[in-house]
Amino acid sequence: MNMETHAKYSVPKEVKGEIIKEARKILSLSQKDFAEMIGVSKPTVERWEAGDKAVSGPVAALCALIIRDATLAEKIEIPANELRTRLIYMYEDIICTVIDVDETIRKVKIINYTDNLMLRAFGKNTEPTFDEYEEFLESRCFPRGRDKMKLELERLNIPFYDPMLIISKTEGRMAEDRFWLKVERW
Repeated sequence: MNMETHAKYSVPKEVKGEIIKEARKILSLSQKDFAEMIGVSKPTVERWEAGDKAVSGPVAALCALIIRDATLAEKIEIPANELRTRLIYMYEDIICTVIDVDETIRKVKIINYTDNLMLRAFGKNTEPTFDEYEEFLESRCFPRGRDKMKLELERLNIPFYDPMLIISKTEGRMAEDRFWLKVERW
């Protein structure tokens, strides 16, 4: 790594290909997956790793941080879902909380990907009950007692008030906030 660093942070301004390759291997990613993660093409990653020219930009800081703290990979990894449904609570394009649920056995498991309590689906609660999960779902929908609710359900082509069906159609988007939900079912 080039020892010249940014003025305020101890990260290099540029890195060589072997450092990029080492960081990619710590993350256990193929060149294609690493390229997708950082927003470049696979040929770009191939060129960086094969070349002897230093690479600058955000990839230099990212690689230095990954190599410096290998546990960073564990902190950002999204594990496979062992339950039936996964909801990913997003703030704009940032994953805040992954919520895995099995409604038949009323089990909920969450992983927070932010320390900011205001961005977490359940705030400081790291082990929500199934009832708290259901309250959360309802909070991402229009209220049950909404005036002209039947018209809204018809518009969404939903036969009855069901928060999961509503979220599946609306992504849990609410007026004037930037939170939303991705829903994945197995």
